[in-house]
Amino acid sequence: MSRIWAPWRASYLQSADTKRDHGCFLCAGLESDQDRENHVVLRRAHSFVVLNRYPYNNGHLLVAPRSHVGSLGELEGAELTEPVETIQSMIGTLDRLLGPQGYNVGLNQGRSAGAGLPGHLHWHVVPRWDGDTNFMPILGNAKVIVESLNEFYDRLREELDRSSGI
Repeated sequence: MSRIWAPWRASYLQSADTKRDHGCFLCAGLESDQDRENHVVLRRAHSFVVLNRYPYNNGHLLVAPRSHVGSLGELEGAELTEPVETIQSMIGTLDRLLGPQGYNVGLNQGRSAGAGLPGHLHWHVVPRWDGDTNFMPILGNAKVIVESLNEFYDRLREELDRSSGI
């Protein structure tokens, strides 16, 4: 069996159990001032953007309301609209930075719907390229990500700074 080296995933997996004991990783990242370490890419008045630590594709983002709520019905006003505006803006930024041919954008509300963090609603923004599916997830039970999270974080922050963020 072939092995794929992805060292950033090991540290995430090793710390996943202890992070669960400390509550919401989104809230913890938002409360911290260590944005690069927590992969918090953007902060807005009612929403924020985090790199997915377990990405499906390069550029996989999480967009969340600042409020720790688990369902759309608990959001109203700017808490509901600003995350969607943030998604729209981040897609524009990813278009400039990565040039994907499409996106999967969605949320999983509730554990039985697949939410890994059911207490804090968040949308996944996953860039997609023609032909980005291959045999690795099926035969190798692995997804190949070509850029480290820290490298992509730096490039994305640079692009947001250059384009004045949102």
